[in-house]
Amino acid sequence: MPSDAELAALLRAVLDEVCVNVPSSDVVTRRRIAAKLREALRADRYSLDELKQAGRDALVSVPTMWR
Repeated sequence: MPSDAELAALLRAVLDEVCVNVPSSDVVTRRRIAAKLREALRADRYSLDELKQAGRDALVSVPTMWR
């Protein structure tokens, strides 16, 4: 398991990558994706690929009224 600092850096990088096309003003979508990343961690999914997939899945499942 990564250290707290490594994990924080990994989560930030994944969030930034997944949200590359999400306006920075769209905090609702960004929070939803961050919550899904935290869920992945709670399920012991720490790999970069697993976290990216969780983030992409959250992005795809965002209701259209939130986009």
